[in-house]
Amino acid sequence: MNITIRNIQESDFRLVEEITREAFWNLYCPGCNEHFLVHNIRNHADFIPELSFVIELDSKVVGSILYTKSKIVSTDGTRHDVITFGPVSILPSLHRRGLGKALISHSIEEAKRLGYRAIVIGGYPYHYEIYGFTGSKKYHITMPDGKYYTGIMALPLHDGALDGISGYIQFTEAFEADEADVANFDAHFPPKEKSVKESQHEFGKASVEIDTRVFEKQ
Repeated sequence: MNITIRNIQESDFRLVEEITREAFWNLYCPGCNEHFLVHNIRNHADFIPELSFVIELDSKVVGSILYTKSKIVSTDGTRHDVITFGPVSILPSLHRRGLGKALISHSIEEAKRLGYRAIVIGGYPYHYEIYGFTGSKKYHITMPDGKYYTGIMALPLHDGALDGISGYIQFTEAFEADEADVANFDAHFPPKEKSVKESQHEFGKASVEIDTRVFEKQ
């Protein structure tokens, strides 16, 4: 198995959208919007090309990770720059072969090398704790509603990176997806059947789960 990770190029964009659609279809909702988010991100000022990668298996692109700029907004209005990754996509037929792990690990190391402060993401904790992510509550980072959710996690990229910082996370507006816009965009892809699955109910519950853990003071 010959694996190559490289920066995403303009010629990859359509294929990345197609792979993302396959990876997320019916996973979190009937159909998906992640391929539309990929399209939005690459056309947005918050896109970070130097941290966005594709992974190739035997010279064929089979997955991707995209990074965007985010901010932690303190109560006094001070904005602290951080970064966020997602969507992360691997062709479903190649899941559980370590490709996603390789892609995420590579991007984290590159983010450290380039001097970024921290990564803040949303997702299932069991997917990301292996990389050092922990609940953003540990670092006093809420969502804009002032609440701590178990699905919002942070990873400082150097010692003390989040010391003395608190506030709410402001993700890029490129993550916003109007249903009509998603439907219009999806019409340019081959038809796929939408269905309701248990994973969608699990995601719905997980996305509103409040983090009640007690962390050591940072």
